[in-house]
Amino acid sequence: MSIVMTPFARARLFPRGGRANAIQDCTPAQFQQRLNDEAPFAVLDGYAPFCKLHVHRNWTSTRCLTVPVTEANRHLLRSGYEARNPAELPVLVRWFEGVEAPVARFLIPILYSRQQLDKEGTPIEGDWGIVGCLYTMEPAEIPMAPITMLRNALGVEEGGSGVPLDRQAYRRSVEFWDSNANWRP
Repeated sequence: MSIVMTPFARARLFPRGGRANAIQDCTPAQFQQRLNDEAPFAVLDGYAPFCKLHVHRNWTSTRCLTVPVTEANRHLLRSGYEARNPAELPVLVRWFEGVEAPVARFLIPILYSRQQLDKEGTPIEGDWGIVGCLYTMEPAEIPMAPITMLRNALGVEEGGSGVPLDRQAYRRSVEFWDSNANWRP
């Protein structure tokens, strides 16, 4: 099985100039090589048959993706409309400013099959393509953000995967994201 970095993931996980809330201490090529060389701690099923999550112990100083919302930090939440890339419509997102997450214990790359990436117009030269990565304290998936679930249900034309909305998974997502938020330096 071969794993390759997609352009979408490269831009988000390894932004130009670096970012404190992105993957630290390795290049995209080193990250990809590590995923190909090292067996995962665990493999989790993703939200659809074409999606797998490989759980790896964090070998970097990468910090957790999210921080719990508390009364002590709620005033540091910010929001705005953003698009993940120029082809997508902006959506409402929220994040913390002035909060630093702890170093993650696990990195969980999100992988899509070659067939799904072909369908989405992103052909790859491997069996699986990295489309994202979760940075967590536990070897478990963070629920997909509600807006990502909605975008996926809209279809490939709107930057999604074409997977219909699962109402129970959506409610679990809302419960998690109501009490947690991403952070930015």
